[in-house]
Amino acid sequence: MRKDWAGTMKILIDTNVIIDYLADRTPFADHSEQVLALCESGKVTGLVTANAITDIYYVVGKVAGREKTLEAIRTLCSVLDITDVGKADILNAMELDMPDYEDALAAQCAKRAKAEYIVTRNSSDYANSPVPAKEPATFLTQFR
Repeated sequence: MRKDWAGTMKILIDTNVIIDYLADRTPFADHSEQVLALCESGKVTGLVTANAITDIYYVVGKVAGREKTLEAIRTLCSVLDITDVGKADILNAMELDMPDYEDALAAQCAKRAKAEYIVTRNSSDYANSPVPAKEPATFLTQFR
């Protein structure tokens, strides 16, 4: 496994995994919580794209309300690194052979950030991603 300079694996966490945890969507929330716990412990460096934060705010806000959602985002920012989305990412994502542009953009950001994996509940959507995708449960088997 490739490691970043600090010796920890770097992963990009897809929006659905974070929303599963914050909105307590069963049966997915438990594995999502375990992935985020690995990030909080420092065993894994977790990334989320900057544009995912607005999606998280929108979806979780409907369930938890504005204040709880903002607090959850503050906590996420203390646990995860936020990777920016630049012009080159936007243009390069258009060149990826992926049907969902949002997923292509996440894949491009993961590639630029040198992430080892994208952790997502929709790994089949990342079949042509330059960074391999793993479901949370599959990813967690590396740490058991």
